[in-house]
Amino acid sequence: MTIRGRHPWLAVPLLAALLTGCGIRSTQVPTDFGPAPSRVPCALSGADLSTQTSPGIPVQVFLLCASQLVTVDRSVRIPDGTAEAERRVLVAQGLLDQLAAKPSAAEKQAGYSTGVADGIKVSGPRGKDPENTFRLSTRVQDLSSYALAQIVCTFADSEATAADDGTVVLGGPDKGPLRRYECTTEVRSRPGSEEPPSSEVPGE
Repeated sequence: MTIRGRHPWLAVPLLAALLTGCGIRSTQVPTDFGPAPSRVPCALSGADLSTQTSPGIPVQVFLLCASQLVTVDRSVRIPDGTAEAERRVLVAQGLLDQLAAKPSAAEKQAGYSTGVADGIKVSGPRGKDPENTFRLSTRVQDLSSYALAQIVCTFADSEATAADDGTVVLGGPDKGPLRRYECTTEVRSRPGSEEPPSSEVPGE
């Protein structure tokens, strides 16, 4: 069918009417995508954040959320008058304890989790270890990729535990070699598949 005339724009409603008369119905794009999410993933409200803080030194730890590392505010308590070397170890242990702690109900609802197991202890350097070394009670190679990324990035983000160049020297309880780890943007974005860059350093 050809529609001719001086006003071609009149053909549009006419064609629609003809199609309707032929039994062809117009379709609608479905708009029902289900209920809106109750909470934005990896986002905590002000009320939720206030419940995470307590007296002590303010720190940040990296938890897992949406397959990435996301910082969460925490605090650790250090006795007044603690010597610097001991203070570093106490802060490191406090960070580990916070990483291993179960996320709160609000954090779980927002999608937070952790890959760090409870009970890991940390000690300072021994023998010929560099002074900024941290030795874990668990062998570093036995940590999951998520746990290693969380520990490295959390220690690297803290002035009390990071080396002057922002790296972290970690070792295990045995006499195995120490390694110097770096927290990169790639590690924070893909902790499950991107291992923290590292290099061997002289140790005990």
